[in-house]
Amino acid sequence: MARTVARVIVDALKDLGVQHVFGVVGDALNPMTDAIRTTDDLNWVGCRHEEAAAFAAGAQSQLSGTLGVCMGTVGPGSVHLLNGLYDAAKSRTPVLAICGQVPLAEVGSDYFQEVDNDLLFRDVAVYRATVSSPDQMPRMLESAVRTAVSQGGVAVLTVPGDLGDRELSDDRPARFALDRPVTRPDDPALTAAAELLNAADRVTLLVGRGARAARAEVLRTAEVLAAPMVLTLKAKEGFEGDNDFQVGQTGLIGNPAASHALDSGDALLMLGTDFPYRDWYPKGCKVVQIDTREEHLGRRVPVDVGLTGDVGATLRALLPLLKAAPDRAHLDDARERFTRWQEGQQRLADPSHERRWTGKLRAALDNRDHEIRPEALAAAVDAYAAEDAVFTSDTGMATVWLSRFVTMRGSRRLIGSYNLGSMANAMPQALGAQLWAPDRQTVAFCGDGGLSMLLGDLMTIKTYQLPVKLVVFDNRRLGMVKLEQEQAGLPEFGTELDNPDFAAVATALGLTGIRVTDPADLHDSVRRALDTPGPVLLDVLTNPEEVAVPGKPTVAQGWGFAIAKVKEILPSREG
Repeated sequence: MARTVARVIVDALKDLGVQHVFGVVGDALNPMTDAIRTTDDLNWVGCRHEEAAAFAAGAQSQLSGTLGVCMGTVGPGSVHLLNGLYDAAKSRTPVLAICGQVPLAEVGSDYFQEVDNDLLFRDVAVYRATVSSPDQMPRMLESAVRTAVSQGGVAVLTVPGDLGDRELSDDRPARFALDRPVTRPDDPALTAAAELLNAADRVTLLVGRGARAARAEVLRTAEVLAAPMVLTLKAKEGFEGDNDFQVGQTGLIGNPAASHALDSGDALLMLGTDFPYRDWYPKGCKVVQIDTREEHLGRRVPVDVGLTGDVGATLRALLPLLKAAPDRAHLDDARERFTRWQEGQQRLADPSHERRWTGKLRAALDNRDHEIRPEALAAAVDAYAAEDAVFTSDTGMATVWLSRFVTMRGSRRLIGSYNLGSMANAMPQALGAQLWAPDRQTVAFCGDGGLSMLLGDLMTIKTYQLPVKLVVFDNRRLGMVKLEQEQAGLPEFGTELDNPDFAAVATALGLTGIRVTDPADLHDSVRRALDTPGPVLLDVLTNPEEVAVPGKPTVAQGWGFAIAKVKEILPSREG
């Protein structure tokens, strides 16, 4: 007996090793979900919002390096997938979205809930197509999966509701040739790169996510060149722990040591990074860039030598051509600056920090009400979280505190919406991460604004009893927006949040809720949250006035902040 379209798709997903399909059920998906129901080792995860489903699928793809899968039913169900799919697309991770559609005979008639999915997903997907005949399967599925995996992107396959249960006339197993080649540049390009680097006195490395599989080669390169290693946020995982060359991040979330290491070098070697912030690149130095995508070469900063290839393979060919640096002054200076900065940051995380100040100066501090410092919360989580914990973080200040106070040591993993910069990603990504690694601790750094957006999917965590630990930085603000307004000289406006007691909400939903309002209770509460079996939401009221100083603060930012504070104190309207 021939298989149906739905059965062909589901059997192929199982054969690919997919274990979870995330989505919200709907009539156009009924043949798909019924096929999943009757398939061993492939599990349907019913979310409360399709956006959460797409985030969860993208998280599993990023962590596993394989295909993530989500589904959305006809019309609004597919529309709701968009933001999570954009995050997967910007993260260049393979995700397959199966979308429902109106009955085939009604397509183009402005039928109830009809949406043109091929048009809707045009910008986000590297592959998109609508199945119009059962005999297009499994060829169309093969193309969708192969494109998503080979290009590291989103494939959208739309299946009209009346096609999923129709049988194929020529049934065959799906075949996916998914091996990806490892490439390196040719010898003349390698020679040109080596000559440039050997002629430089002070080389700095900028290392990104694309280099994580080449840790040994990158460390050896840093050793030979005596080069400090500036990490992008996505390179914290894999390069931060046990690394005597790294000096942290640059950019708005970075530190002055990393900024100085970039600015004081006379050559920059970029490894697997497309770091987007052009203002933070050094000026007037020579640049060598290695990336698997040729279109990335030189698009952020002009390059003198661009090498298209896998970072590991390229460095293995380049290292024999490099000469050992004659001294380590550039590296030692950068590391000393980084150590001093880290020591200063740890003082901010010390609960006794403010007790060192007295009199009028203490009254003028930004935390005059002695609320919990977000630095202290992040540092406490770092201290008590497992060495193999999986971390997610919401875009905004939660990511700043994770970047500065959580170390990716051991086998810890880290994901976030670090390319799209979406709100509300941390909790649904943690949902997907926990299902991917059920025996590992999963910790989500949630902003109060982000968590509120997809609050309903706390019920998904409860339904599946996922032992996710949600750490809420509850500053009653859209904190990053507040900081951006004030740095521009604008008074805070529209950023205040009238939050509920999130711990009480979690308790009402069937999770363990813990609320912390006193700094003296912080460490015990963090330990209890991480040690408590099952899902836990830790709601910590943090200081909304805490400021994260960027690696290179400008005079304009300082004046803007001062002007904003004056405007916030003075009445904004007459009368």
